[in-house]
Amino acid sequence: MYIKRRSNFTIYTITILILLSILVLFQTACLSSFGGTPSGARLERMKKSKMFHDGLFENDPFVPNLFASYGTVMNRQFFGSETRVPPSPIPVLKPDKSLFSDPVATGIRAIWFGHASVLVEIDGIRIMTDPVFAEKVSPFESLGPSRFFQPPLSLAELPNIDAVVISHDHYDHLDMETAKFLTSKGTKYFVPLGIGAHLETWGIPENQIIELDWWEKGNIKNIEIICTPAVHYSGRGLFNRKSTLWSSWSIVGPKHKFFHSGDTGYSPHFSEIGNKLGPFDLTSIKVGAYDWTWEGIHMNPESAVQAHLDLKGKAMLPVHWATFNLAIHSWEEPIVRTKEGANKNGVRLFTPKPGELVDVEKGFESEAWWEKVK
Repeated sequence: MYIKRRSNFTIYTITILILLSILVLFQTACLSSFGGTPSGARLERMKKSKMFHDGLFENDPFVPNLFASYGTVMNRQFFGSETRVPPSPIPVLKPDKSLFSDPVATGIRAIWFGHASVLVEIDGIRIMTDPVFAEKVSPFESLGPSRFFQPPLSLAELPNIDAVVISHDHYDHLDMETAKFLTSKGTKYFVPLGIGAHLETWGIPENQIIELDWWEKGNIKNIEIICTPAVHYSGRGLFNRKSTLWSSWSIVGPKHKFFHSGDTGYSPHFSEIGNKLGPFDLTSIKVGAYDWTWEGIHMNPESAVQAHLDLKGKAMLPVHWATFNLAIHSWEEPIVRTKEGANKNGVRLFTPKPGELVDVEKGFESEAWWEKVK
């Protein structure tokens, strides 16, 4: 009897300790990173979007549920045999500050900072896509996937950024501390409907937030920044899935055009964008973080190459790989498959190291640097 009571006491004690640990994590986390909830005039505007149905944003075309059980997905996620973390350091180049002139150089140039973060100079302005400088993509400082490498430049070392475009509100695409820092320097944030609620919660001034529905446009100087379709979902907490819109972005200047896919499944929206706004001088397209159970919302590398072709792209910059362990595949598999697909389809593919400058007009000599990461 004593042993049984002692056993029960031990179980209760462990359970309480676990619950207390979880509570401490929530209390010590920066809870504001969860963002805000759209309300008032913002919510009324969201309701007018054709993508907003019964209080949520929905994909068009509709995305079916997973084809595998939750248990199957979790088993593959935690017990797969893939090498999901690079076995040695990824080579990172630190851009020379002399590269960044003021005023911004004309033409079109890009630097991949890792994951979906790309610094783009196009026709005299400087834009950054989905900038994330956090060590972990999580609402918590000590939990979540960690970076494989540090950004090529720190936030303090960045040149002036005229505008940021955000594809959706997941932590690996919208980083609170990065947003607060950049907007303190005057950067404007172009975001899909609803995401302005997060930014305002973080103290970002309303006049630096441009919130758009699909096919709506804003501008910086003489550059049009157009919110274009994607197939994905959103949410920063347990209970706000699909509460804000997701998008791709098309940047149209007087001489050059740039496209950023964000996270998306493959669908006819690429052809629609290509027909309306293409051809694009450079496309930044996600090639990593995919699985056969996710393809409705996370396309695979072969589909990414096809998306580039649909967009009438002239050169392709593969992103969303080799930065965080987020998917059920080896860390280098996305670029290997992308390169094979590009070669088969005659696609001009740029594969820079993080921090390496790509000048689209002058050309760029790509190398298979990932093969040396052993």
